[in-house]
Amino acid sequence: MVRSRLVLVFAACMSASAALGHEFWIQPARYVLGAGDPLVAQLKNGQGFVGNNQSYFERRFTRFELINGDQVLPVAGRAGDIPALTAFVPAAGLWVVLHETTVQKLTYKEWAKFQAFADHKDFADIRARHNDRGLPETGFVENYTRHAKALVALGDGGGADAVTGMETEFVALANPYTDDLTGGFPVRVLYQGAPRAEAQVEIFDRAPDGTVTVTTMRTNAQGEALIPVQSGHEYLLDAVVLRPAAADSGAAWRSLWAALTFAVP
Repeated sequence: MVRSRLVLVFAACMSASAALGHEFWIQPARYVLGAGDPLVAQLKNGQGFVGNNQSYFERRFTRFELINGDQVLPVAGRAGDIPALTAFVPAAGLWVVLHETTVQKLTYKEWAKFQAFADHKDFADIRARHNDRGLPETGFVENYTRHAKALVALGDGGGADAVTGMETEFVALANPYTDDLTGGFPVRVLYQGAPRAEAQVEIFDRAPDGTVTVTTMRTNAQGEALIPVQSGHEYLLDAVVLRPAAADSGAAWRSLWAALTFAVP
């Protein structure tokens, strides 16, 4: 059974230290498009479902794609483009926007910031794991990658999300634009292709008036969570893997951030 816990209002989230970690997500200008409408989306980095727009730079990503069933279209752009995505998709249906970044790094000058990040993302045992490996508590490096999806409907919006092969990802088990979500929006969290049981999912819910509420819940034994949703709201889901970094990477830890954005008409 999925368990829900911790509700934060937007103001509290925005006042949190940057050490808690910044989410990365794809934010379409519109989630439901009519015939002939361009698909426009920003790459965002920030907190509380509010952030800065990121530019299109090929060196910063390993994949940037539009997916509709078996059709996969690479996203083309020019260096520095903001929005990072402006494209016309060729067919009606559910389109998945996918963005997977290259490895980036962060150096921690004080332990408290890493502990705060780990606590926020539900890794309460991080100090014991860190000490067991004989790692220093200052001056160590965390490598991280982002693995983001957004769901956009063109025309009838028919279709389904699917596994895309990112190292970690959300897979929507329903279509938010065509299915009945009265009972909630089901998702599965994957890591290296396998379901993540007992993984924390952070849910950012933006109401029509702009207010953002943040809650968390855990996935069940099958790596699934049932997200409560409301009509007219926009959602960002976030789940983080934190593992030891590869021995030859020069880092102590590696975090992998999965994100999914969608709206409920």
